[in-house]
Amino acid sequence: MVFYTCGPNEAMVVSGFCRSPPVMVAGGRVFVLPCVQQIQRISLNTLTLNVKSEKVYTRHGVPISVTGIAQVKIQGQNKEMLAAACQMFLGKTENEVTQISLETLEGHQRAIMAHMTVEEIYKDRQKFSEQVFKVASSDLVNMGISVVSYTLKDIHDDQDYLHSLGKARTAQVQKDARIGEARAKRDAGIKEAQAMQEKVSSQYVNEIEMAKAQRDFELKKAAYDAEVNSRKAESDLAFQLQVAKTKQKIEEQKVQVQVVERAQQILLQDQEINRREKELEAKVKKPADAERYRLEKLAEAERMKLVTEAEAEAEAIRVKGEARAYAIEVKARADAEQMAKKAEAFQEYQDAAIVDMLLEKLPEVAEAISKPMTRVRKIKMVSSGGSEVGAAKITGEMLDILSRLPETVEKLTGININQTGNKKPGRMS
Repeated sequence: MVFYTCGPNEAMVVSGFCRSPPVMVAGGRVFVLPCVQQIQRISLNTLTLNVKSEKVYTRHGVPISVTGIAQVKIQGQNKEMLAAACQMFLGKTENEVTQISLETLEGHQRAIMAHMTVEEIYKDRQKFSEQVFKVASSDLVNMGISVVSYTLKDIHDDQDYLHSLGKARTAQVQKDARIGEARAKRDAGIKEAQAMQEKVSSQYVNEIEMAKAQRDFELKKAAYDAEVNSRKAESDLAFQLQVAKTKQKIEEQKVQVQVVERAQQILLQDQEINRREKELEAKVKKPADAERYRLEKLAEAERMKLVTEAEAEAEAIRVKGEARAYAIEVKARADAEQMAKKAEAFQEYQDAAIVDMLLEKLPEVAEAISKPMTRVRKIKMVSSGGSEVGAAKITGEMLDILSRLPETVEKLTGININQTGNKKPGRMS
């Protein structure tokens, strides 16, 4: 068993075993037994027919050519029409069905043309189309085909009959058109003038009415503004008065509240004072007396301690001072004895003692003389060509300065170191 389907634009016909009469399915599905059943398809598409009838003589013997457009199709929803179409066209192609339908429609179109005049066909195309549609539909429906629509597309002839027929009508129409146009222009001019006059009159009337309305508006507006301003002023004054009264009441209430609050504060302060007095009596005064006694005792003990420490420090300072004074006294006595011995020695040896002191200080003098040279960073020596150059020159100059020292001492003290050294009676320690 094979399952077949078809779209809505075609129908299937199943014949053979157990299919008598044949089963027709339009846009659906069906089961087919191979070898014992046969399936055939027929198109349900709409067919467009271009129906041409060339040089057909009308009722008055005038040959004309007519072209019409028709839409036809096989009805799949009507079982009787589908059965008739299957009997007529099953196994035929879509082009063959189109050709049969076209020939049938053309024959009916020619028959209708022969029974009508050119004027009837030309002037009343709707009547011609309806007659062709009616006659063709009754004939094609027997074949299972329905005419969906028919329209007259074109009418023409080779004898210029239609052209000649239209000339008189065209001339009449043009004449009527010119007359109608002249009358229309005349009426339009008259109506335009009347309309302009009415427009100006209406404009003046409107302006007068607008002026009156504006005047009435201004007067009423002034009256309304005066009344509104008066009411507004009264309202503002009443509002301000009410605000003042309200503020006064609020201030009075504030004062009353402040008085009450002040009374409450005073009462609370009195209660607080009593509480604090009792608290002070219980927590401060009695402990304060005990604390004062304790502090007095501590102060007395501290005073005695400080007095004792001060006396001890004073005694220590006194002892240290006496020790320092004794040391100074001893040192002074030693210095005095030393000076006395030096004086005795100077008196005994006179110039020799002075020379000895000078000799003792001579290294220090030499060091002081040469000390500035130790701070010199850079020395530039300029030679004239007849003397020493370099360190030897500097050393020689330093020795020269030291060799002049006895002469300088002699000038300062009047003592000749060289002679005094030769007269020295003995060695001074």
